[in-house]
Amino acid sequence: MLNIYVDADGCPVKSEIFKVAERYKMKVFVVANRAMGIPLDPNIEMIVVSGGFDAADDWIAEKTEQGDLVVTTDILLADRCLKKLARVLGPKGNEFTEDSIGSALAMRELTANLRHMGEQRGGPSAMEKKDRSRFLSEMDRIIQGLRRKSVSLKK
Repeated sequence: MLNIYVDADGCPVKSEIFKVAERYKMKVFVVANRAMGIPLDPNIEMIVVSGGFDAADDWIAEKTEQGDLVVTTDILLADRCLKKLARVLGPKGNEFTEDSIGSALAMRELTANLRHMGEQRGGPSAMEKKDRSRFLSEMDRIIQGLRRKSVSLKK
């Protein structure tokens, strides 16, 4: 069964995820280092992890299976989940794939080095309405594709 795992600390599209999951009657695991408000829905579960900096990432990577959807901005988590054959979507609607993850990892390393040298400051650009729209469109496309694939495997 298709599950959605949300790397929830700082995720700006949780409400959008909840709406789509409700429409498709999908299980959502909201994973974070602290409790946060979620809808009262039996298909949405809050998972509070304790421990180190990557505890939420570790939990998601451990539980994710082939055919699941992971929503995260964390490129290292995206890489781990792709290796488990999950689909991974960023909150601005960019899907991480086997073809794109290598360049994303390289860009992450480059920007980290530039920040360390003081050459780059700031973070990602702010979420815009078009980003949310693209996210919803991509999430819907991915779920429909996963559901079609699941049905064809059952035949």
